[in-house]
Amino acid sequence: MAEPGSSIDLHDAGPMRALAHPLRLKILGLLRVDGPQSVGQLAEATGAASGSVSYHLATLAKHGFIVPAPEFERDGRERWWQAAHEWTSLSSAEFLGDPDRYEASEALRRAVLESSHRELQEALAAEHTLEPEWVAASDSSDGAAHLTLEEFRELTADLAAVREKWMVRGREAKPGTRIVRWMTHTFARPER
Repeated sequence: MAEPGSSIDLHDAGPMRALAHPLRLKILGLLRVDGPQSVGQLAEATGAASGSVSYHLATLAKHGFIVPAPEFERDGRERWWQAAHEWTSLSSAEFLGDPDRYEASEALRRAVLESSHRELQEALAAEHTLEPEWVAASDSSDGAAHLTLEEFRELTADLAAVREKWMVRGREAKPGTRIVRWMTHTFARPER
């Protein structure tokens, strides 16, 4: 399993472009949330052919997003993989003066947003299968405020601290727990 609290910080266009693929994002997400899996398990979970999954796993491994997990192999016929890090980060501001890297970071961020949108749509479609108390604990909201640059930075840091608190607390499955996902975005709107 990925080392708790570990992240991969992207600076080069190659890894950003590699991860900006919907199936690769889904595979990496499954390995991060559900833990090590075999090629067959990932093919079943994604609905993709085993050969396609193997190809995308090789690409993820090449760029350091995943690593082999041979300790889970039972008979040597099926390869197992695990996430190398708990999350991926990048700073788009770092790429503003470099068109190639900025384009790659934009492609990755767009792919992540599309993936998040699909995941939210799937969660909404499946909501009727949950117990009412789990639905009642859910939240869908947004907000806006007039903030200075310093206040904007503080908001982003506060949200990061909340995320870290709950990632640490919910790292291990315990009786009565479910995987709960959250998605937050902070951004400044251009002036009109």
